[in-house]
Order: sequence, then C-alpha cells, then structure tokens
Amino acid sequence: MRRPFEKDLTSGPVMGQLVRFCVPFLLSNFLQAMYNVTDTLVVSWFAGPNTVSGVATGGQITLIAMNFAIGFTVGGTVLIGQFFGAGKRAELKATIGTMFTSLACLSLLITALVVTFARPLLRLVNTPDEAFGEAYIYLVICMGGTVFTFGYNAVAAILRGMGDSKNPLYFVLIAGVVNTLLDLPFVGLFGWGAAGDAASTVIAQALSLTLAVIYLRKRDFVFDFRRENFRIHTERLRQIIKIGLPNSLQHVVVGMSFLIMMTLANRFGVDASAATGIVGKFNGLAILPAIAMSSSVSSMAAQNIGAGKHTRAAAAMRSGILLSLPIGALFFSLAFFAPQVVMGLFTNEPLVIEHGVSYIRLFCIDYVVVPFMFCLNGLLMGAGLTVFTMFSGMLASVLLRVPLALIFSEVLDMGLPGIGLAAPLATAGSLAAAFFFYKTGRWKEKRLIGSAPLFDDA
Repeated sequence: MRRPFEKDLTSGPVMGQLVRFCVPFLLSNFLQAMYNVTDTLVVSWFAGPNTVSGVATGGQITLIAMNFAIGFTVGGTVLIGQFFGAGKRAELKATIGTMFTSLACLSLLITALVVTFARPLLRLVNTPDEAFGEAYIYLVICMGGTVFTFGYNAVAAILRGMGDSKNPLYFVLIAGVVNTLLDLPFVGLFGWGAAGDAASTVIAQALSLTLAVIYLRKRDFVFDFRRENFRIHTERLRQIIKIGLPNSLQHVVVGMSFLIMMTLANRFGVDASAATGIVGKFNGLAILPAIAMSSSVSSMAAQNIGAGKHTRAAAAMRSGILLSLPIGALFFSLAFFAPQVVMGLFTNEPLVIEHGVSYIRLFCIDYVVVPFMFCLNGLLMGAGLTVFTMFSGMLASVLLRVPLALIFSEVLDMGLPGIGLAAPLATAGSLAAAFFFYKTGRWKEKRLIGSAPLFDDA
C-alpha cells in the first residue's frame, strides 16, 4: 500500500502526471522566491542600498554553500526515485538514513569553514566598504542555520524522489509566512538591518524543518527518524556521492561564476552592487519555473528509467520544455520592455534603478534559454549522468560566463550590461553541449539499480 507521499510516475498521461507533480513544486519554489523577494523589498525600503549590497554579497556566498548541499541531494533524489520505481523499500530506507546523516555532518563542516574565513572571503569579492559590516553579519548568521537549510532540502529531495511534491510546498509555505512576519519587525521596526533579515530566515527554516519531521513521523514514513537509523551505509553513500558530487561541484562552479560577476559589479560601487543584488532576486523568481520543471523531469525520469521506460522519460523532458518556456518568455517581456517598473518595485534610488535597468535588459535573454537547458539536464540527471551535467555546467561557467563577463565589462568597456549579456550566452553554450549528448542516446544506457542490493527487500 502506498503512503500519501508516495506517487507512481511510471504510468498515466505524461503531460498530466508532470503537471500534477510540478505545480506544487513550482508553487513551492515560487513561495520561496517570493519570500526572498520580500526580504529584498523590506531591506531595500527600510535599510537602504548599503544593506541591500551587504545582503546581496553575503547572500551570494551563502548560496554557494547551500547549492553544494542541494546538488548533493540530487544524488539521493535520483537513487530514491529509482529504488522506489523498482519497489526496493529496504534500499530506499538505507538511502534516506545515509542522506540525512551525511548532510548533517557536511553542514557542520561547511559552517565552520565559511564562518572562519568570512572576512577574507568578503574582501576577496570586493565588498564595498559601506556594506562590509552588513555583509559579514548576514553571512555569519545565515551559516549558523546551515543545518536547518540542509535538513529541509534533504526532506524535500527525498519526498520528490518518492513522487510527492505537495508536502514540500506546505513546508516552504510555513517558512515563507514566518520569514515575512519576522522580517517586518526585525528590519522595519527594530532596525536590525542585515542581521534581522538573516535571523528571520534561520528561524523560519528551523521551524519548517521541525514541523516536517513531526508530520512525517506521524504518517508512517518509510524512515522513522529514530537515532539508531541515522547512520551511513557505505554502498548507499558511495552511490549518492557518485551521482550527487558532480552535481554539487557543478552548482558550486556556477555559483562561483555568479559570485565573480558580483565581484565585477562591486567594482562599480555600492549602487551598482545593490542593483545587481535586486536583479538577482528578480532573476531567482524568473527562472524558478524552469528549475521546478527540471527537478520534476528528473524525478519522473528517474522512476521511469528505473522501470525501464526510456521513451516515457524523454517525453517528460519535452513536456517540461513546453510547460516552462511560455512562463520564461513572459518574464523576459517584462524585464526587457519594462525594466524601470521592475527596479521601481524594489527601490526609489535613481542610481540603483539606472544601473539595474542597463543590467537586466541583457541578462533577461537568459529567461527564454534556461527552460531548454534545465529540462534537458533534468532528464540526464534522472538517468544518473551527473558527471556530464557537471562538465556542461562548468563549460558554461568557466569557459563562457566568467571570460565573457570580463571581456564585455572590462575589455569592451560595456560595464554592467556586459556582465548581464554573459549569462544567456553561457547558458546557450551549455545547452548546445547537452543537446548533442542527448542525441547520442547514451543516457538510455544508465540504470543505477542494476547493481546488487544492499539488503533483501522488506
């Protein structure tokens, strides 16, 4: 008997299944993006450009750490999806226990490293002097809550692998509401600036994770959260690392490339830095349909590949593109034809708006390219081909995004617009590589659960 959070994605109409799975996940990402946007709105209107710059710079470093964990959870999601699709519940339970335990250890290590080197890191990325204190306190507080962020992402990844995208929506809704309710007094009333913004985020994530664990324990979840089950199974960890580590490295390299772009923007002063931070928040909102669809395609592809249904897995990828592309085009139209409106929602500072308009007009081309790349990568990740997606991401970041940003902004003296143009060109390069690999058909050869099981099925 399947539990409420177990969904079979290997049968039924592909488009309908994908929509039903993706909509809650899309709403979850939308709510998460919206409370990030709310953070920026509150900080911008109540604290000013210095704090916006500090939060943007500190947040970019935090995001790299978070993305490393999120990339790692992809290994768990794919493995869980394939075990679930094949009906191997004992291996499923062992994978979940290994995932929780290893991520907890990883979160403590990353927190210690980032907090220890916080000041040198912020100097390295050209944090404006006016924003340095705010960036530092924001970074330290956010990293203090890393264990909660990692824990929540582990829960969401596990449930998505089992075909459930609704419950993660409820958990992020709780986090978003609490974050917003705390943001207003912490930043607006008490004047705590970046510290208040970071504290509200950490408290909200801690509460969301706690409620998620309580809910799952009361709903006969396959993993019971007992202390003795929080242990690492060597074979499952090996498989999670094999699939997830390349994806983590890809996320880190991509994050580093955007951090370098932020570093370049910081050279143009605190107003340009604040503008880049604001556009970053809008960008997070604009590409989330493609991100949601990518994860949905990955979960659906993993189950179907586990069941040997490759044609259905490819159909999920194509459906994902058809669903996410119109939304990306809508955001592109808004940012390209009405950039002043977008920037005006966040700030009334003339120089910040001016910098933001010139930056977003070229950056927004990315919104009509990422649906193709993300959905194609979702299929490849569902097949466990994260080594290829890692190299594809590195191609975009190391060989295209960073060099083009440097050439356009510095050599050709285009300034912020040049940095913005580098993003869609890099995505297009990564898409070309992924499409070529897809056409070879080699992704059909990958099936992770063909190896001998760790346990007999329960």
